[in-house]
Amino acid sequence: MQAKAALFIVLAAVAVAFSVFWLRQLREKWAGWPTLGHLAIGAFTDFLDTLGIGSFALTTSLYKVLHAVDDGEIPGTLNVGHTWPTFAEAFIFIAVVEVDISTLILMIGAAVAGAWLGAGFVSRWPRRRIQLGMGVLLFIAAGIMVARLTKFMPGGGEALALEGPRLAIGIAGNFVLGALMTLGIGLYAPCMILVAFLGMYDKAAFPIMMGSCAFLMPAASVRFVRSGRYDVRAALGLTLAGTPAALIAGLIVKELPLYAVKWLVVVVVVYTAISMLRSAARDRRNA
Repeated sequence: MQAKAALFIVLAAVAVAFSVFWLRQLREKWAGWPTLGHLAIGAFTDFLDTLGIGSFALTTSLYKVLHAVDDGEIPGTLNVGHTWPTFAEAFIFIAVVEVDISTLILMIGAAVAGAWLGAGFVSRWPRRRIQLGMGVLLFIAAGIMVARLTKFMPGGGEALALEGPRLAIGIAGNFVLGALMTLGIGLYAPCMILVAFLGMYDKAAFPIMMGSCAFLMPAASVRFVRSGRYDVRAALGLTLAGTPAALIAGLIVKELPLYAVKWLVVVVVVYTAISMLRSAARDRRNA
């Protein structure tokens, strides 16, 4: 219990530090308040995110379909804008879902290390490389979603902790997932599959994946903010509308039958992946 309390204190400190850093940057580079569209996207995606449908792929799809954010700025916008809603989710699920605290802390640390390294590369990538990377990884994300919906991937076991080789695999896997987060590919669905593959209880994925994101996203976001590779208004829309939506979903709604919605998200993600690759090809021809 003391370790969990310490984790909450550190998470609160990270939230305050990130907020102070971002507010200082906003004063220097203020671009105006978010539009209603930006706010609607934030509320919709983070509400579903808290219920287990990852927000990154869905937000990317909405930005692409609505031409709301430049492709090259989508990864930074996702990481910066969804950080505060993820803080809310992490506090809720670490508090209410039982999981071994050592396993939780080690997997969170691995994800943060992966994100810090990944953001250093992605924040310097040209727009076309980001389009190609996101297009390919969105196809992979859609495949993972289909595998989960069709029960092709293994179901979870009963374990609340990882030890030995399984712990090593979990740490390595979360490191890679943390790095991929910086390219705009959500950690939730693949983390659920990783946890199930390692024989852990299904719901144990929630504090692991949300705790990982709550710590890694500020680390990645600092680099995106410093480089200016994100859309300020869109990120504010995610934060201002997504945070209360996440609290409503986590504390009041808690669970909904979302099977049909998940299949719709798969279709949208596949469409977005195709659009990203077509945009990359078009940019190459123009160049």
